Amino acid sequence: MRRKTRELRIGGVKVGGGAPISVQSMTNTDTANVEATVSQIKALEKAGCEIVRVAVPDMAAAESLKPIKKEIGIPIIADIHFDWRLALKALDMGVDGLRLNPGNIGSNERVKAVVKEARDRKVPIRIGVNAGSLEKDILSRYGHPRAEALVESAMRHIMILEDMDFRDIKVSLKASSVRMTIESYRLLSEKVDYPFHIGVTEAGTLFSGTVKSSVGLGVLLSEGIGDTLRVSLTGDPVDEVRVGWEILKSLELRKRGINLVSCPTCGRIKLDCVSIALEVEKRLSHIEEPLNIAIMGCVVNGPGEAIGSDVGLAGGDGVGLIYVKGKPVRKVREEDAVNALIEEVGKVLKERAASN
Repeated sequence: MRRKTRELRIGGVKVGGGAPISVQSMTNTDTANVEATVSQIKALEKAGCEIVRVAVPDMAAAESLKPIKKEIGIPIIADIHFDWRLALKALDMGVDGLRLNPGNIGSNERVKAVVKEARDRKVPIRIGVNAGSLEKDILSRYGHPRAEALVESAMRHIMILEDMDFRDIKVSLKASSVRMTIESYRLLSEKVDYPFHIGVTEAGTLFSGTVKSSVGLGVLLSEGIGDTLRVSLTGDPVDEVRVGWEILKSLELRKRGINLVSCPTCGRIKLDCVSIALEVEKRLSHIEEPLNIAIMGCVVNGPGEAIGSDVGLAGGDGVGLIYVKGKPVRKVREEDAVNALIEEVGKVLKERAASN
């Protein structure tokens, strides 16, 4: 069962309150470079990113937020650390959300100024606790980062905002440890009803980071914890979005683009399933319409999986049988299989469009 949380809005995207779990990413460009940042955000949008966060380390970056926002189609969150003036400038530039920890941006009066402006503009604040940057007194008390320490830090920042009667709050508790991340969110879910942004921070490269994120986010999401997510990878942020969607699709929480079922390869395989599956995935990566595709290479599981797909290929000994909506439609040579399958996908999509 999905955890019940408050609902808030980041631009036009609902978060919490039963809204669909949204996929986020963060740019790795110099935010002051408007052209480069806009270009990357548009690539993220194309991949399915629904909310984007940008670093705001200085005033030049803050002043670039307005022209960036004019060129993109998804909500933008300003990532602020330490300087309350950057938060005020970001709000003045029209951002849809702030990521900041109120205890780290200055005196109580400065926090009040930021909170007042955020409230007036109806801009949510995400409290982002990270195991690598816990407050010194909390770290000293616990000796080292642990779930209880992350939760204490989060509650400290939450109470600052609540004491100012601000509750348009989203919370994240991130660690590079999968276990610590999971336990932190579990503990905090028992204390507050604010929506959670979930993720395993500094997860690693595309391979290792995908594994860690899939395990950590998969456990939390299967327990109903999580309202928006980011997969943190060392590399192209577009890959973060793609992996995020695959995690949600694998748990049947969201649908977008192709769901590819393909053979794990074994001694029974009679087709080059590896090359065919990779080529099909690449050529259909632009599709946003949910579609089940099967690439199977033997007579054991092949026909069954192909029949259960929207478009499928079951083959052996250099030939393949194309299935559409569970029915075989034509036999093709192995070298023609990819083009034939792509052609049938096009027909299915045209039929759907015509019926809508």
